[in-house]
Amino acid sequence: MTTIEKEWAERVRAAAAARTPLCLRAGGSKDFYGGPLAGEPFDLRANHGVVAYEPTELVVTVRGATPLAELEAVLADRGQYLAFEPPHFGPGATVGGCVGAGLSGPRRANAGAVRDFMLGVKLLDGRGEVLRFGGQVMKNVAGYDISRLVTGSLGTLGILLEVSLKVLPRPVAEATLRFELDEASALRRVNEWGGQPLPVSATLWQDGVLHLRLSGAEAAVQAACARLGGEALAPGAAQALWTAVREQTLPGFAVEEGSVLWRLSVPSTAPALGLPGRQLVEWGGAQRWLAGAADAQAVRARAVELGGHATAFRAGDRAAGVFQPLAAPLAVVHRRLKQAFDPAGIFNPGRLYPEF
Repeated sequence: MTTIEKEWAERVRAAAAARTPLCLRAGGSKDFYGGPLAGEPFDLRANHGVVAYEPTELVVTVRGATPLAELEAVLADRGQYLAFEPPHFGPGATVGGCVGAGLSGPRRANAGAVRDFMLGVKLLDGRGEVLRFGGQVMKNVAGYDISRLVTGSLGTLGILLEVSLKVLPRPVAEATLRFELDEASALRRVNEWGGQPLPVSATLWQDGVLHLRLSGAEAAVQAACARLGGEALAPGAAQALWTAVREQTLPGFAVEEGSVLWRLSVPSTAPALGLPGRQLVEWGGAQRWLAGAADAQAVRARAVELGGHATAFRAGDRAAGVFQPLAAPLAVVHRRLKQAFDPAGIFNPGRLYPEF
């Protein structure tokens, strides 16, 4: 154990004995997401740095509070990147926050989610014990994959000390095409294209316009552009667009007083939401954003009707619950996992669900 790990383990054991809740936090860029912050502040920023990087093996291991921008710069020097395009939402974004929030960017539907790139973790649990799961190779898991389990857990299961991630080479070529289409036509087109051998890496529909990003070999991207038509964006404009989508700086993501930005995960073939408010559609139709003052019960009911679920992503009454309520069997599984990793219930209480 490192000096930091020993100090933190002692503090965790003391907090568990006293039943003192701890608010795990590093850069704070995801403070808005999930339930409200609660507990004694526990600053994780001292635990940072790249532990190991093997470009030829496409694997990197970093400490939890390593700035996300720092890791991306290291990878960029070798022509590699995090293919799930994690959003930063601020200059303080860290790798631990990226994994803890479990959020992916525009490329997620085609490249995979954060958990798909998780190879291993080093975790400090609620007993003050340092645990290791997974490893630093692609095929390393026998039994329950804990490294993927902690992805999206919002720090409720333990402190992420180290994370091992799979990385990929950057695409040789990219192009973004623009089409003027209504929502129904856009949904039909992206689902048709998704079933064809096209190098689609991102989609976005809003206000009657569909943007389609193509990534891959030069010949494949050029052939797809010639086949699909549309209006090609200049490289600078395309980069700015997808960065704005990833960081939610487009006007469609804005949340005014009294409104909520909802994130709905539904089948890509689901029809339009039919709910009032500004809408954006990503991931080939599988991720729908709705900004407005729509009733929470109506939004969640519509998501279930379409075969998915809804999350109050920004604003709203976080104390009332951010995520879709769990079905009874799933709630039992969540409680048992929480009990196994954090028996005293001290880590980030209420961040994932109000009851734990």
